[in-house]
Amino acid sequence: MSFSSEVKDELVRVWPSGRNQMLAELSAMIFMAGRRSREEGREVLSLTSEHSGTVRKYFTLLRKAYNIGTGLSVKKRSAGKRIHTYTVILRGTDAVEQVLAGCKLQGGQDESGFSLSGKRLIYDDGSRRSFLRGAFLAAGSVSDPEKFYHLEFVCQSLPAAEFLQDLISSFGEEGGIVARKNSQILYFKGSDEIVELLGLMDAPKALMLFENIRIVKDMRNSVNRKVNCETANISKTVSAAVKQLGDIEYIRDTEGLGSLPANLREMAEIRLRYPEAPLRELGSRLNPQVGKSGVNHRLRKLSEYAEQLRGDRNTDG
Repeated sequence: MSFSSEVKDELVRVWPSGRNQMLAELSAMIFMAGRRSREEGREVLSLTSEHSGTVRKYFTLLRKAYNIGTGLSVKKRSAGKRIHTYTVILRGTDAVEQVLAGCKLQGGQDESGFSLSGKRLIYDDGSRRSFLRGAFLAAGSVSDPEKFYHLEFVCQSLPAAEFLQDLISSFGEEGGIVARKNSQILYFKGSDEIVELLGLMDAPKALMLFENIRIVKDMRNSVNRKVNCETANISKTVSAAVKQLGDIEYIRDTEGLGSLPANLREMAEIRLRYPEAPLRELGSRLNPQVGKSGVNHRLRKLSEYAEQLRGDRNTDG
């Protein structure tokens, strides 16, 4: 089961508090995914989803809000072994007009989708949350947080996407809009935004699962960054040590370590004796002891001298 399905399974069990919130959720479902047409001279209102729980809730909302007992049916169509689509169909001009009027919806006869006749259904926090929940059930999805963070709503038109964007921004969350084929996608990519939206839609179980996965991912990423940093530092240290040894061996094999001042000769001998030791340990073996900066300074002097000798030999050659 996908993470989106888990979220929707939780949301279909959340029942609106009061008729206004019930109508707000129903209005959002029709607004986002409803289709209006005519069959044999009668108005038809349909809603299709791959999530069976969504169509069951839509069916129940229609029954409870309008006491519709006739002209309402559900069709199931298989698009593969694992993919099924379910369509709730409301037939009858009077019934369709009654539902649309109660949900404050207009239009829907063409590809531009429905429009809201006003915001009276979503005038308070509870109705806005119900509308958001219905919008996600009908046209929303959220990616598996183990893979990446992405939540989106597929909107039938740009005005619909902008309306939903404004509604969500009233909660302090800003989403982006992008065109995809014949739809407008309102999307959110921040993990904090997605957590907030799951909370607003009343999906606490999905929210906790998302948070747990995010915590583990953040810890894993932090460990990986530290390991990568330490690996890079080790690689840098090893490379530096190899070069230092090469320079010291070149001095030894050409001019001899006896040509060096006493402090540099001691440094060269210690580095040759302990090729894998870090700078701090090398400094502790000198007499008198010196710190990392002092060791680094002497090794740099040895490298400069080795380069000078190489340059002189090249010039003589």
